[in-house]
Amino acid sequence: MPRMNWPKTAVLAAAALLVSLPASARIYSFDAVATGAEQAPPVNTPGTATLTATYDSDTRELRWIVTYAGLSGPPTAGHFHGPADIGVNAGVVVPFEDDLASPIEGAVVLTEAQEADLLAGLWYLNLHTAAHPGGEVRAQLIPVELPAPS
Repeated sequence: MPRMNWPKTAVLAAAALLVSLPASARIYSFDAVATGAEQAPPVNTPGTATLTATYDSDTRELRWIVTYAGLSGPPTAGHFHGPADIGVNAGVVVPFEDDLASPIEGAVVLTEAQEADLLAGLWYLNLHTAAHPGGEVRAQLIPVELPAPS
């Protein structure tokens, strides 16, 4: 019977286990204030919206809360647009569903391509109103990676 080298076998087994484990998830936060000045072209409005969102790279889930005040009227639509740099317009990526009363809360699982654009800072929040159908307030989503839990 061949003799086993237990320390070497244990190291190889541990290495195989580590390779098979998924990379630890990264959590990102997004905090932004949407204003009319950020619209393209800019809109003169006292309205603002505040976005608080998190993204989990393991589940690819984006969760958000949007609160707003001072808009010219109730939102007729709200969504994330992309991919686009600051000041550039793009199509809708994720529409907000159901009730648009403040606060607007939601969650969605992203595709790999959507994740890449979101984490590259190429998405923006947009709220539209009847007075400003092209959008009354806008904010670019800039990711901040949160520290891993200890």
